[in-house]
Amino acid sequence: MSRPRPIRRWRAMSKPQRNELYVRWSLYAVAVMQPVATLGLVGGSRSEVSEAELAVGAAGSLLAAALNAVLVRGGLDAYLGRRPRPYARVVAAGAVSVAVSAAALLLGPPVEAEGGSFPLTVALLTMVFWIATTAVALPAPETAAAAVAGLLLLALPLLLTGASPGSVAGMSVGCLVGAAIASCTARGSAWNARVVWELDAAREAQARLAVAEERLRFSRDLHDVLGRNLATIALKSELAVQLAHRGRPEAVDQMTEVQRIAQDSQREVREVVRGYRTVELHTELSGAASVLRAANVDCRTELSGADGLPAEAQSVLGWVVREAATNVLRHSEAANCRFRLRVSGGTALLEVENDGVPAVPPPRAEGAGSGLRGLGERLAAHGGTLSTAGGGSGRFRLTAELPIETAGLER
Repeated sequence: MSRPRPIRRWRAMSKPQRNELYVRWSLYAVAVMQPVATLGLVGGSRSEVSEAELAVGAAGSLLAAALNAVLVRGGLDAYLGRRPRPYARVVAAGAVSVAVSAAALLLGPPVEAEGGSFPLTVALLTMVFWIATTAVALPAPETAAAAVAGLLLLALPLLLTGASPGSVAGMSVGCLVGAAIASCTARGSAWNARVVWELDAAREAQARLAVAEERLRFSRDLHDVLGRNLATIALKSELAVQLAHRGRPEAVDQMTEVQRIAQDSQREVREVVRGYRTVELHTELSGAASVLRAANVDCRTELSGADGLPAEAQSVLGWVVREAATNVLRHSEAANCRFRLRVSGGTALLEVENDGVPAVPPPRAEGAGSGLRGLGERLAAHGGTLSTAGGGSGRFRLTAELPIETAGLER
């Protein structure tokens, strides 16, 4: 039985995407609360206000809420750095909010008269919700400037309804306090989404750095081996050329020395490569566990018979551990990972299982994803096999089987 499409889409999302979706719809819900609160106020004040006030309060709140939702959509993308600041949306939503608030105040009774609480509450709710959504789209100083400008535009209708300057100032301060609380809540939700994305990017960077560090180590070893020898070869070859031009027999001796140094360099490079290829299983397991735990992955190892493995078998399985750990970091959002090794009947079986695998794998760049294929070829060269399988619920299992007696490394 196939799952409903929304569930499939949810399972296909990464954790940062799910978190952002939750934050986004939470902010939409905040925008929707404005007409809900206003309509509730309308229902409780039908006997105290005119039909014109009711219509303005209901229709105006719905329109302002719709514009606030549009502002949240663009504002969150801008806060996450995906698009420019939506100043036009801020102005449009602000103009409608001020107009709705002013209309409610002008059509209703004076603020200080009987029945004046309804238009005042509608106006304050409308302004508070607009300021809160603006806080998602704009930096704090610009949000404060927009809030002050909107309240100054609203102060004139308040004065025209007969409110005293002191009352207007007090209500403006109260509106700013309520808007500040709502703005901190909305901005905090957006900040949470951005932090989760930054942590996800840091995790990917950590995986890339681990690979880059290994490449640097190898290149440094090659430089140490070849740098001096190549410089010596270049100097002796230049000297041999000069001697040959002069017809000196010493040129032969110099070229013989160049040949010797080149052979020594070739031998040293083989030793470096052999050392790079030869890895110790316990060392690789310890290093993989350390890297995974640094990425907040609970890593556990279960070893049975590892100490009795020959060096060649440990080298091959160590490469499996190294590649598996890299894949966990780069291609999943794992919270748990387990390495299990069993040795029986002349065969070593290494299983690596992790969770956090997306239901729909993200597209890979051209030429990517050759690590497992290379492992399969390395194991096949020693009589082993490599297999992968999904364990359900976003789990992935990699299994390497290696005959111990035939495990040998290429020289």
